[in-house]
Amino acid sequence: MLDDIADFDLNAIDHDFIDNPFPTLYRLRRESPVHYNADGSVYLTRHADCLKVYQSRDMLSDKTDEYGKKFGKCPLHTHHTTSLIFNDPPYHTAVRRLISSAFTPRKLAEMEPLIAEIVDRLLDDVEDLGELDLIDDFAKVLPTEIISFMLGIPEEYRSKLRGFSLAILGALDPVVPVDRLTVGNAAVTEFSEILNDLINHRRANPDDAGQGEVLDSLIFGEHDGRTLTQEELIQNCIFLLNAGHETTTSMVGNSVGILLDNPDQHRLLRSETGLINTAVEEFLRVQSPLQIGNRLAGEDIELPGGEVLAKGTFIHTSIGGANRDPAVFDYPDRVDITRQKNRHIAFITGIHVCLGATLARIEGRLALGRLVSRFPKLAANGEREVLGLARFRGYTRFPVRVV
Repeated sequence: MLDDIADFDLNAIDHDFIDNPFPTLYRLRRESPVHYNADGSVYLTRHADCLKVYQSRDMLSDKTDEYGKKFGKCPLHTHHTTSLIFNDPPYHTAVRRLISSAFTPRKLAEMEPLIAEIVDRLLDDVEDLGELDLIDDFAKVLPTEIISFMLGIPEEYRSKLRGFSLAILGALDPVVPVDRLTVGNAAVTEFSEILNDLINHRRANPDDAGQGEVLDSLIFGEHDGRTLTQEELIQNCIFLLNAGHETTTSMVGNSVGILLDNPDQHRLLRSETGLINTAVEEFLRVQSPLQIGNRLAGEDIELPGGEVLAKGTFIHTSIGGANRDPAVFDYPDRVDITRQKNRHIAFITGIHVCLGATLARIEGRLALGRLVSRFPKLAANGEREVLGLARFRGYTRFPVRVV
């Protein structure tokens, strides 16, 4: 623990912060809510400040220059500067509209029976195991099946998806060792080759499969006469698989961890299954899978407290800090699955609000609701291992037993 919070530097964090950032975030929010790191970037931990940044059209998501300095010319740079999330209009607008056609409420409602079927099948497998790793045997399989279906990813590649995802997303941490960059670049390269073949096959055989609607929208759709290049297709497919896979895996794992750490809330959800919707929102608030976001100030921006961030300032937004801000949430460190008006920002907000938020909520409601109802004696069965990343929060190992 730092004696003086002024010495904190997000670009020099250690494993103590990664394992449990919340005491440090509490101090930052109280003592240095607009915190300057040694490189001149700013770390925001108040809800109102993060909200202002996300909702401002003057904040930029393009990271071409920033990631050029961080990665150099390499596959990771190509991916993270081509994907939807790190771009601004008009490119962001075109790609988002192409993708969003497959994420309408009607189409997602049509998917609910498929998601329920996948959940029930996985829970059958869980019951047969009795003792299992919640992550490997359930949490990561669920989004793999769903996103792979939506993008038409063949089954033989699905076991590789979380490894790809962690390697590529792990390179976004403030501190990234050289060996992690090497693994991340290799993941982008291998993943790109797989997707290139898949896209070429789908172009040549547009009626070949009954799944992969998102992929079809990206390949054959257009916005204002513009279609996506092959590189843009590949990198945005990687983005969708990563975004839909890792965050959902962590949402499920984190939620079960919260329940087992708070047995009163576990008992309450077992007895009142109708609370599952507010429970999912509370799990997302308390342990958001995405902990840190970024923006670049395209113009000067005045924060609600009066502080002005100059044009060109690189901004880190603490989603984890904002979601426990006592100015917005009563007893923010207390888990309350009945909490109303839960204004968490786990899915961001503004033009970059998570495209898959509705899908994630459906997955959480079905997966967690059915898991808790079917296995009321769900219990820990060993030590958990955290993901080891600052930007993303979850587990790599979570032993449990269901009998």
